[in-house]
Amino acid sequence: MQVVRSGEVRRTETPNAVMTTFASPSLGGAGHALWQVEMRPGASGPDHAMDVEQIWRAVAGGATVHLDGADDVPLAPGDTVVLPAGVVRRIVADADAGFTAVVTGAGGAHALVAGAEPVVPAWIA
Repeated sequence: MQVVRSGEVRRTETPNAVMTTFASPSLGGAGHALWQVEMRPGASGPDHAMDVEQIWRAVAGGATVHLDGADDVPLAPGDTVVLPAGVVRRIVADADAGFTAVVTGAGGAHALVAGAEPVVPAWIA
């Protein structure tokens, strides 16, 4: 058993969001990653796919999920969305409220962006 104390969590900031990692292969040795995403009002993540499924649980604010080949899906606190592997997605925070979610997926998963090499994001490494 591994315990990750509150002072040991890892914070990663990008132009789009702040991710706080609670557990991952390099933080607690977990096979899965668990992190929180906080997006400022109107912030938008990049168009990308992941090579594994992810589960997002909205906890505050709201967002719209743009999933390639599907209708846009609004998220409100309490909503959970399962994002499939290999499908391009983009998360856009509400313009007024921003967005906070808790997310889980396989640790060490790769983000796939058109024209770039696959990369393991720091918050799930």
